[in-house]
Amino acid sequence: MSQTRGRYDFCIGLVLAMSSSIFIGGSFILKKKGLLRLARKGSMRAGQGGHAYLKEWLWWAGLLSMGAGEVANFAAYAFAPATLVTPLGALSVLVSAILSSFFLNEKLNLHGKIGCLLSILGSTVMVIHAPQEEEVETLNEMSHKLGDPGFVVFATLVVIVSLILIFVVGPRHGQTNILVYITICSVIGALSVSCVKGLGITIKELFAGKPVLKHPLSWILLLSLIVCVSTQINYLNRALDIFNTSIVTPIYYVIFTTSVLTCSAILFKEWQHMAADDIIGTFSGFLTIIVGIFLLHAFKDVNFTLANLPLSLRKDDRAANGTLLSTYDCFNHDEDSSACLGEIQSTESLSARRNGSLSAF
Repeated sequence: MSQTRGRYDFCIGLVLAMSSSIFIGGSFILKKKGLLRLARKGSMRAGQGGHAYLKEWLWWAGLLSMGAGEVANFAAYAFAPATLVTPLGALSVLVSAILSSFFLNEKLNLHGKIGCLLSILGSTVMVIHAPQEEEVETLNEMSHKLGDPGFVVFATLVVIVSLILIFVVGPRHGQTNILVYITICSVIGALSVSCVKGLGITIKELFAGKPVLKHPLSWILLLSLIVCVSTQINYLNRALDIFNTSIVTPIYYVIFTTSVLTCSAILFKEWQHMAADDIIGTFSGFLTIIVGIFLLHAFKDVNFTLANLPLSLRKDDRAANGTLLSTYDCFNHDEDSSACLGEIQSTESLSARRNGSLSAF
């Protein structure tokens, strides 16, 4: 009976996690559509300090969609392992990228399409090999988990490392090193997920009619969550303000998810009863998602499609065989003559430098 119940909860958590990604991914599109509509009307834009978007129903629809996504994500932690829920958050980036290509006319290049495919494959592998966490049904059981020596040591190290980064490393290197602020919000995020998990259990017990509000752990978890989320938002915004979003997003996803997986493994002992093939499958799925997110973000401004591929291959073949177009071939194609001449000149210059000839300079 408990095994059937566990499978039922797992399915509910999976559906909630995927719904969360769809709602959050769609919320960016709705907000963007609303802001673009305001820009066409000539209203002062949000980036210039305007607040006309508060009168735009599309923007409010996006806000409600994001709220629904966050609620679904919050609820998912109450039913499914954090090892499954957290990596599936990458699907919101995938949903946003796909919808933007349809509704915002933003180009999704070849790298982005491959990245989307890899993210889907990685998520599927992780769902298939997701671990089963130890059953925690009550706040008393959760308090025993939080008091486990292994988790106490982990949480203490997280707090110490975070304080060092905030007060010592951050003021010196935060403006130049992208890892400082991202590491702060990532490791703190591992504790916030634990708080969410505990609050999920609290809500389930509250609906069951149990007096959980009298339990001090409920309020400790709520206060800890507020502190952790506030810290995360603060330092993630700093990182986004200083560094390129296309770099911050994949790095944050990798470090944050790794921290959550580590915390969840220590707190809920998810890996103790996993077979070797499930462990390998989980890590393989996670790494596949990382590669997909990297391709989706790092090359999103590169205009590269399948139509460009044959041309690129021809250029690579000519360079590899040392048979770049001759001058005669260039002048037989007037429209390409300027490009060919530049190619020939650069090649001659390169050859001269390789041979030690100063005339190239």
